[in-house]
Amino acid sequence: MQRHQEIERSLIKKFRKTIWNQFIGGIKDYGLIEPGDQIAVCISGGKDSMLLAKCMQHLEKYSEIPFHTKYLVMDPGYNPENRQKIIENAELLQIPIKIFDSPIFGVVENAEKGSPCYLCARMRRGYLYRYAREMGCNKIALGHHFDDVVETILMSMFYGAEYKTMMPKLPSTNFPGMQLVRPLYLVREESIIAWRNYHGLEFLQCACRFTEDYQKDPLCVTSKRQETKALIAQLRRATPNVDKNIFRSIHNVNLQTVIGYRLHDGDCLHSVIQEVDQS
Repeated sequence: MQRHQEIERSLIKKFRKTIWNQFIGGIKDYGLIEPGDQIAVCISGGKDSMLLAKCMQHLEKYSEIPFHTKYLVMDPGYNPENRQKIIENAELLQIPIKIFDSPIFGVVENAEKGSPCYLCARMRRGYLYRYAREMGCNKIALGHHFDDVVETILMSMFYGAEYKTMMPKLPSTNFPGMQLVRPLYLVREESIIAWRNYHGLEFLQCACRFTEDYQKDPLCVTSKRQETKALIAQLRRATPNVDKNIFRSIHNVNLQTVIGYRLHDGDCLHSVIQEVDQS
């Protein structure tokens, strides 16, 4: 058995409970894949997106639901070594990637206002949708996992003064007919790390050219996420299920105790108290 086959086979053997079952569970629970889907699996070069690619590749072979995948790598201005690392890992894992270039790092570097992380994320999403649609796809799949979801819930409360999270699937507002899905929604990061380490794989950690400078900014999204990750780890030492409880809270909102809400981004705030008084 070749190495890429061993790595793929481990998903349904050694890591069946911690990765494969959670991957399949998320897809079924949230209806992420439908018959006839053409899905662009977006690969950044990190452990999460590489695992996602292998999971989607294996599922396509044996799924009862007919769908097709394409593997898309956007180079926003990586250093040559990082780009080469992605190519080498794709060859090792036998993932047939298609690379396209974008000017994102250059634009972010010259931007005068706004959060560079936010600007980069928005631009990345737009380019991925555009190229995925040109490839005939109706969905893009990203590698966000369970821990990303939990961290985002807390970050929205701490730094955004609102209660929201990453959605498991989301229709595009600027690209009609396109949808974003997150198949690793229920997979824990520690399981992804265990899979990577078990096979001795080396993926990109962070390929952003500006991380070191931007993380000195107290408003940097990356630094805030690291702070939130550390806080959750500290809370888990006293309450092991605290992250599960945070995750479950987005599925179990008690509307009787909600004071205000918005239906869409940019909408005015609806006051539940005023609505009760008026009734």
